[in-house]
Amino acid sequence: MSYEESMNEVMKKRSSIRTFDTKPLTEQDEEIIKEYINNEDNLIGPFGNKGKMEYVKVTKNVTGKGIKIGTYGFIKNPQAYLVGFCANNKYSIVEFGHTFHKLVLFLTARGIGTCWMGGTFSRKSFESELSIRDGEFIPCVTPAGYPKEKKRVFDRALRYAVKADRKKAWDQLFYDREIGTALTPENSGRYKTPIEMVRIGPSASNKQPWRVVLEEDRKTCHFYIEHTPNYSTSFGYDMQLLDLGIAMCQFELACRELEINGKWVIEDPALKLPNEQTEYIVTWKGE
Repeated sequence: MSYEESMNEVMKKRSSIRTFDTKPLTEQDEEIIKEYINNEDNLIGPFGNKGKMEYVKVTKNVTGKGIKIGTYGFIKNPQAYLVGFCANNKYSIVEFGHTFHKLVLFLTARGIGTCWMGGTFSRKSFESELSIRDGEFIPCVTPAGYPKEKKRVFDRALRYAVKADRKKAWDQLFYDREIGTALTPENSGRYKTPIEMVRIGPSASNKQPWRVVLEEDRKTCHFYIEHTPNYSTSFGYDMQLLDLGIAMCQFELACRELEINGKWVIEDPALKLPNEQTEYIVTWKGE
């Protein structure tokens, strides 16, 4: 992908758009989106698992097949939806969070608004519109359209309710060598910006469940999830796994922009965990 802005600037300006202009997406933008989601390279996650994405055009929340898309009043005037599919297991969901967030950032860079939706939409309506293969499920969707300049009172109230503009501080999320020893930006070396991009990334209800430990070698970062008890049980899967994928995407793209080479591996360092909600997910091995 190429951007007129830096990727870090794109990540900083991305926000959840719930009210869209009534102007349809241009044919050019529609074609560019379809080309992106039909490119298999864009669908494969860091461990080789492949997800699937579909473009669903809507008019007044009704699809071309005449199916009404339900979002419980959260979204107004969407011109389309991007719908994700993957297997319902831990690492497929983590990887899909990674690849779907790259799509979100791709759209953001083109001036197209999005809003991560993992729970506030009707899966049945999308399942009726699209063909789902055995073993697949829909972990998330995003509406797409050009953002309306003036936000609804509802939008502002929702952002306030989920504390969308209030992010946790470094000492609550990032650790130096072991969980419990706070990592400061000053001590994070070349990873200062990638870790900050993790901090400002989106997450379900702004829970920010990611935890990152920077190793003594200053090249290796271990990513953990601190599950919010009982948070995702009603959705049929652990939605916060998507949040970890988003964190990985933010971190990796920031590293790439800074020419920091590395790769994702699953090598649990067996660090002492603070509680039973904390779970190791993945490690970034820098070169």
